Amino acid sequence: MKKIRQNGFVLVIVIMAIAIMSVEMYALSDIVKTMHFQSQTAYLRACRRNLQASGLVWAKKNIRNKSGEILDKTIQLDVSKMNIRVSELDVTIRRASDNRAEVQVDTSCSRGRQTLKDTGRYRIEFYDQQKTTLRTRKSPAGD
Repeated sequence: MKKIRQNGFVLVIVIMAIAIMSVEMYALSDIVKTMHFQSQTAYLRACRRNLQASGLVWAKKNIRNKSGEILDKTIQLDVSKMNIRVSELDVTIRRASDNRAEVQVDTSCSRGRQTLKDTGRYRIEFYDQQKTTLRTRKSPAGD
């Protein structure tokens, strides 16, 4: 009697295993694309927050130092040292009232094919320029 070889059966099982793995790889690649997009978006949002915070701090500092020179002008700040590759930061300061200023911070940052642009408007109150230390500031009444 001849012995039947089962090499063809093993080959069918190997081909089925390869087909199952290819379907799994296809499903996982879609999940990876979604995760990549979400991580890029999270990175851009963090960059946007950093740019807005930097613009607001710059505006607060320069409103006190250069009170009238920078009003109603759009100033583009250099953000090259922040290590955000494609980014822009524009700050516009307008006087809203006697003791307030309105600051508009325009940000734009890109990574790959994604670009995130945002505009934030903030109000800054002017305070007196008197330096304060513990127990040395006098009240307006002279106390």
